[in-house]
Amino acid sequence: MRILITNDDGVNSSGIVAAKRAVENLGTIDVVAPATQQSGIGHALTLFEPIRVTSTNLMDGTEAFSVSGTPTDSVIIGIYEVTESKPDLVISGINIGENLGKSELTTSGTIGAAMEAATHGIPAISVSLQVSRGDIKFHDGHVALDFRYSEKILNSVAKNVIKKGLPEGADFINLNIPSHPASDKIKCTRLGERMYGIHIQKRLDPRGRPYYWIDGDPVENDEYGTDVHTLKNDRCPTITPISLDCTSDMRSMDGWLD
Repeated sequence: MRILITNDDGVNSSGIVAAKRAVENLGTIDVVAPATQQSGIGHALTLFEPIRVTSTNLMDGTEAFSVSGTPTDSVIIGIYEVTESKPDLVISGINIGENLGKSELTTSGTIGAAMEAATHGIPAISVSLQVSRGDIKFHDGHVALDFRYSEKILNSVAKNVIKKGLPEGADFINLNIPSHPASDKIKCTRLGERMYGIHIQKRLDPRGRPYYWIDGDPVENDEYGTDVHTLKNDRCPTITPISLDCTSDMRSMDGWLD
């Protein structure tokens, strides 16, 4: 097996080292990730400036490739320039901070990287670790977290994908792991409505001109059976199969254009 690992927290993140540790017994590992923190970049692609790729070392001393672009750029560079052959599996993560609900589907760089791998026909896992402190979610570098449980869960899920392939109808899977697990049982969930409620902070600069910060308050009470509800209330790993085909029910168009 050849496994490509990327993330959106940057090549210096401790989460990407944890992802590598989790699956290094499953095959040959290539690590290709953004040079800097890219959270919230979604599925963005760099088209109007050159992309630089530099050989570097992870925090464990092993080789990786640093990409001056987005997680999506990193996946493309990894597949077509860095790896000796097309990867059998792409893992995006381990992200520091959970990625839940419909709103994260298009804003998360972690999910965006897995989505890009899926468009190239490669099975992919986006994996995120819940954290209780918001200040470490966007840290660019080492974070003192215990990844041992998340490594165990990721290894188990990756083995399943290698052995069985993705679930029928899924193009990639989104895995979220609780910070303080109450159970090892992985529950299959659907996407929640949203992970955050939007909160906009308006401030004034020294010259009295307004500027804005887009922020969010965590949603605590999503519907039963969603990833948001299950991770927060059952405190067990959640796995959501995702399809790239976002087409709605075509039958709903019957008579609509008349």
